[in-house]
Amino acid sequence: MERDQMIESVKAQMPEKRWKHTEGVMATAVQLAVRFGESPEQAELAAILHDVAKYWPVDRMEKVLRDQQLAPELLDQDKNLWHAEVGAWVAEHEYGVTDTLVLDAIRFHTSGRLAMTRLDKVVCLADYMEPGRDFPGVDDIRRLSKDSLEQALLAGFDSTILLLLKKGKAIFPLTIEARNGLIEELKTGG
Repeated sequence: MERDQMIESVKAQMPEKRWKHTEGVMATAVQLAVRFGESPEQAELAAILHDVAKYWPVDRMEKVLRDQQLAPELLDQDKNLWHAEVGAWVAEHEYGVTDTLVLDAIRFHTSGRLAMTRLDKVVCLADYMEPGRDFPGVDDIRRLSKDSLEQALLAGFDSTILLLLKKGKAIFPLTIEARNGLIEELKTGG
């Protein structure tokens, strides 16, 4: 599918406010990709599609997760996590994306994972800090992103985990693994 056609299709599946967020993630992902030596084309493609399923009805997302036997552990987690896994499936099966790096960047843009690829980090961080985001600590994340993808993303995960703790909500294990993995990367310089 051509880029402009894909954009129109994705835009039609979400409210205008969410589309503005998606545009912000697209621009930020491209900037981060250039800054940190990642492919801007892959980053933009993942950013275009990262929230494609965000506004699907819950039962539609659940049907895809069950019918396609995708990440069964998600069914026991907060439904806000579902759109990422479903979005990766939609990107592949409805938009013809075959690049596994792009599909994984969509799949893990909310939770993170252990041993995140640089593209995973770029898209996840862009989702945290695009210009429309306004939450306590986002300016620190933006400042950290000038020098370190890992430090900025670690600050993003910390803000998510603190928020979930304050709300008394469960923390998805992949997010903890992602955070711990980033700490290890920063220790070892790798």
